[in-house]
Amino acid sequence: MTIYTDCRNPVLPPSLHIPDVEARVMPDGRLYVYGSWDQFDDTYCSRQYRVFSTDNMRDWTDHGVSFDADQVPWMNDPAAPRYPHGEDLETTARMAAIRAERARRGRADAAAHGLQAERRPELPMLYAPDCIHRDGRYWLYFCGSDHSEGVAVADRPEGPFGEATRIPVGGIDPAILIDDDGQAWYTWGGGFLGRGARMQRDMRTLVPGSEVPRLADDASLGYYEASSLRKIGQTYYMVYCCVLRGKPTALAWATASRPLGPYRHGGIILDNDGCDPGTWNNHGSIACLHGQWYLFYHRASRNGFRRRRLCVEPIQIAEDGSIAEVPMTSQGAGRPFGLGETIEGWRACGVSGGAWVGPDGQGREALLGLVDGAGAVFRYVDWREGPRSLEVEAQGNGELTLWLEGEEAPAGRALIRAGRCVESGVAAAAGMHGLRLQVERARGLVLYGLRLS
Repeated sequence: MTIYTDCRNPVLPPSLHIPDVEARVMPDGRLYVYGSWDQFDDTYCSRQYRVFSTDNMRDWTDHGVSFDADQVPWMNDPAAPRYPHGEDLETTARMAAIRAERARRGRADAAAHGLQAERRPELPMLYAPDCIHRDGRYWLYFCGSDHSEGVAVADRPEGPFGEATRIPVGGIDPAILIDDDGQAWYTWGGGFLGRGARMQRDMRTLVPGSEVPRLADDASLGYYEASSLRKIGQTYYMVYCCVLRGKPTALAWATASRPLGPYRHGGIILDNDGCDPGTWNNHGSIACLHGQWYLFYHRASRNGFRRRRLCVEPIQIAEDGSIAEVPMTSQGAGRPFGLGETIEGWRACGVSGGAWVGPDGQGREALLGLVDGAGAVFRYVDWREGPRSLEVEAQGNGELTLWLEGEEAPAGRALIRAGRCVESGVAAAAGMHGLRLQVERARGLVLYGLRLS
């Protein structure tokens, strides 16, 4: 068991890629996250799950591997039954267009990393899970790249989970909700279809005849996949991956008066477009810890749509039940960066012009792809007084120009030669700001961090 302290975004060390997160506050008062685990460059996810928890949103405990696909007998059995996971015929053309774009990005991703495009693993992967507490036990709902779904159980929220039982539906992205009256509701989906059904008290069996084929009445929801259910007051909320902005990078919220809908679109909570040149999807959830609501989501890295990383942002649920959109930040649920504190390059919450975050080939995480015109955003800094010096840790050569977000005039500049800052100047006002960097005259430039004091 490892503890990571004073965490910002991405939440975990850069070697840990945990996407598709469901966040749950369990009876011990800690918040646990259950997600997929991107372990490879050539495919989403892996054959294992890993659990993390916190009691303050800053210090995180790594509980290690909680479940393995080898524990799922039907996933490795070609003779196991297959259940339909058909797409909504009304959206087949739309799905085909999105898949074509995804394939194109996959080929570009593969070329950038020397990979075989869209190579499938030899064995099924474990995709996005959910977990809930009932009757003193913890129920882990999982799915696979073979579109099978199941549930495993444990006596502790971090697992290990076992006793895998198949749920006879086909699809991905299972989600579970237990209502105030004790009735459990199960949803799943993918490919523009979100379905749901009542779950029996055993938490393993769906009530026959209870399936709802669509969670929304029409396409106005922009539903793509990744439903996550919560009940707030007397209103049911669904957070889901939304394509209303053209590709599935936005997380949206919708509400209903019944657990299985019909849901009505409320708005976008966050869009991870711009976190990486290759970003493709998003998947997350909301949870409340110590009276504060948070959105959990992921960002792609390494100039591709895999190797996704857990991030979190505080959100507000207004008196009317609405959730306002929030930007991606570098601080997340942690502190803003102060004077004299290093802002690591890999914490950039937005990139442009070819920039991306990934390993430098020498064991360090950095801001890469820094060609002329490339840029990055870091949110937020909070300065008691305006900084007067700018230090940079880098490799290569280039010129950095620094802006405060919303300002037209530059706040600072740095000239880098052979990785050293040979000339710099900064004049910026005190207060809380987002920072924007732009690169010019770059030759082999790699940025590890910057410090303003």
